[in-house]
Amino acid sequence: MPLPVFSQVTVILSRHAEKAAAPAKDPPLTPAGKQRAQLLASMLADSGVDQIFVTELQRTQQTAAPLAARTHVKPTVIPADDTDQLVRAIRDRKSGVVVVIGHSNKLPQIVAALGGPAVKIPETEYDNLFVLTVGTTQSLLLWLHYGSSAPVPLTGRDMEHSMTGGPVK
Repeated sequence: MPLPVFSQVTVILSRHAEKAAAPAKDPPLTPAGKQRAQLLASMLADSGVDQIFVTELQRTQQTAAPLAARTHVKPTVIPADDTDQLVRAIRDRKSGVVVVIGHSNKLPQIVAALGGPAVKIPETEYDNLFVLTVGTTQSLLLWLHYGSSAPVPLTGRDMEHSMTGGPVK
């Protein structure tokens, strides 16, 4: 008797690691951010990652780079403001493990669009790791933390943007 095939996609979502204060438009990772990126790569190296999504901003690309090097998976760049394109790309998959490196104000939208619960990522937190299992009828979320959980102090400019919902974080 044939058995039904169950397919699911596991989506691992993380905010980019700690970013420098300057330049304001597209800051790179700080030394702490580079350490967190290495830790993420160590944690996920053997998890079967077969696709990595990043945004056009260097902090997401730098966060994903160690994992990409270890898994030999070239990151796919999707604009930070095109959440719909990213969700479609994930929904088009039938199975596998996808990593999304995004921003504090965009990841909650992505989780919700994929059927997960409401989540909030404070601007000062970089240690959230979401594992979302996207099934055909429901999605399940595992919310983890990794690395140092010490909050990073907000600068005046960051506070202004976090209160106004300004540019991607």
